Amino acid sequence: MEGQIIKIVSDLHIVSCKGEKYDCKCRGKFRKEKLIPKVGDYVIFNPSNKVIEEILPRKNIFDRPSVSNIDQAFLITSLKLPNFSLNLLDKLIVLMELHNVVPIICITKRDLLTKEELKEIDKSLNYYKKIGYQVIENTQIDKIKSLLKNKTSVFTGQTGAGKSTLLNKINNMWNLKTGEVSISLGRGKHTTRVVELFEIDGGKVLDTPGFSALDLDKYSASEIRDSFIEFANYPCIYKDCMHKNEQECQVKVAVNNNNIMKQRYENYLKFIERK
Repeated sequence: MEGQIIKIVSDLHIVSCKGEKYDCKCRGKFRKEKLIPKVGDYVIFNPSNKVIEEILPRKNIFDRPSVSNIDQAFLITSLKLPNFSLNLLDKLIVLMELHNVVPIICITKRDLLTKEELKEIDKSLNYYKKIGYQVIENTQIDKIKSLLKNKTSVFTGQTGAGKSTLLNKINNMWNLKTGEVSISLGRGKHTTRVVELFEIDGGKVLDTPGFSALDLDKYSASEIRDSFIEFANYPCIYKDCMHKNEQECQVKVAVNNNNIMKQRYENYLKFIERK
């Protein structure tokens, strides 16, 4: 039978199939072949002896957290406590683009900012809208629920940005733990420990501790470059232009003309500087 791993606790893999859950273990060959099952994996399993026989091809995989087959990611982005970070937001967007996951920017704690503070941040958020990303607020619960339908989603972002609080608003039956924000550090306490896949509003949601593996060193400079989707709108005369030192680079011209947000371009340079 075909099912999906929705939770892993030690060597126990909970597989969901046609509304039923099976506590399964993996065939011995998995260890020999260094196959590591992940939450989100579609698998072939034997319901009689509760053994997973095969892991089906994956759309994408992540190592930390150990998940697979994600369609979209809600990037929970706090505007204050913890403070708004364009660097972290761009890093998360790049990570999702590299894994063929649709990023959705979801902002929280808008009410903690002054009008002047909001004016500056809205300039940045409007830029992301202009280049094609959805930007929503955590108060738009009906909108979020509609986006969940027929998709496998993950909620991630800054610790303390309000991921578990938002998930509880979507479905208060979850009663997920939330953490207080440390005033001195400006960040929250980790509250989520076990990765689990939930069914909700016609879709599936992964509750995870967040994406701790944000190091982009494993990716090439060209892969990172291609994850900045707006760069494609400014084709250069140079083949495989890296938009860094080249003269007459059209991306650099767009930055100078304020068609590409300067801070986002500077984040790009930081991400590729070690390449």
